[in-house]
Amino acid sequence: MTENHSASLDVRRLSPAQWEQAFPIIMQLRSLDEAEFLRRVRRQSHSGYELVGAFQGGKLVGVMGMRPVHTLARGAHLHVDDLVVDAQARGTGAGHALMAYAEADARARDMTAVFLDARPEAIPFYERESYVLHPAPSMKKVL
Repeated sequence: MTENHSASLDVRRLSPAQWEQAFPIIMQLRSLDEAEFLRRVRRQSHSGYELVGAFQGGKLVGVMGMRPVHTLARGAHLHVDDLVVDAQARGTGAGHALMAYAEADARARDMTAVFLDARPEAIPFYERESYVLHPAPSMKKVL
């Protein structure tokens, strides 16, 4: 599924051969070295995780990681694990285009929702995209 959300943005799934191109952008969000990033993406891809890229003028400017999920509590939904737009390209609509792609992809799969975890500083962006805070808090225990 390729969607053009503006004349200059092309949003599409990245092939495994393009994953390395995503690393410089993902590292603006995640603290991983390239080898570990590629290992994790490869491992997660076996469960449906995909990287999606936003290209502007042929240059990769934004990356989103997403995966289909089905749980008892939420049913079938799409989970956005990672969304980052290159610092130089923020404000260009790339983040909006990536989220629109995720929503269209979820609808095409007959899913009823998109879920994500947001850093506090990213919440205003997601609110502008009509996302609301979910009442169930996330918790974890490091083992």
